[in-house]
Amino acid sequence: MGNGRGAIDSKEQVKVEERQRTMNRDQGLAIVNHFFPGTGATYDHMVNLCTLGFDRWWKREMLNKIPEGSRRIMDQACGTGILTFKIAQKFLRSQVTGVDVTEEYLDIAREKAGNLKVENVRFMAGRAEDITVEQGFDCITSSYLAKYAELGTLVRNAKVMLREGGILIMHDFTYPSNRAFAPIWELYFKLLQTAGTWSYPQWKAIFDGLPGFLRETKWVSALVQTLQENLFSDIQVKSLTLGTAAIVTAKKG
Repeated sequence: MGNGRGAIDSKEQVKVEERQRTMNRDQGLAIVNHFFPGTGATYDHMVNLCTLGFDRWWKREMLNKIPEGSRRIMDQACGTGILTFKIAQKFLRSQVTGVDVTEEYLDIAREKAGNLKVENVRFMAGRAEDITVEQGFDCITSSYLAKYAELGTLVRNAKVMLREGGILIMHDFTYPSNRAFAPIWELYFKLLQTAGTWSYPQWKAIFDGLPGFLRETKWVSALVQTLQENLFSDIQVKSLTLGTAAIVTAKKG
């Protein structure tokens, strides 16, 4: 009887975990659908403006962490391809796969690829958590995905796609860890919610919703725990720009 009860409890736990994954997946997709419609045409300009240019530095940091000689690289939540094209232009002999759920952004990325005559890039539509293509990737990157991703599924699928020794690199915003700087960060978002919304009304949902979302998210610690559970090694966390962003790297195996 004891064994039977244990089996039932185990099944119930699996059901609970599956419901939680579904809730997290639906919540993340809802956030994306709420924040980003109609923002594709101004995204490249706004991501640079709203980060005061630091996005360029953060992406250089990511590029520097991609192993030399990488031939197959995936950029998850690639958006309009800002990081994707930087990767493709640095690793000219590589095949770079950009994945994003927003068709508006992918249309812009594909147009860029034609204008730039970049031939070592392909784009796929879909949620990063759901895309599992052929195995053997040397590196998987993402920028601004981790905070609303279902990290368990994302990391498990990354582990399947990466070759042994392959590298996972994830970057996103964080709430400032520097207490003296946090009030300045809050004030900056107040400015974006007023002057920014007046100048760029299509970004109102992001300006209004992102600060509260970043106060609550614990994506860095959650990601590190998930990587450990999936037996990734050499897990490293680098805090950036007074704690307003972070890069987490890990190795498969």
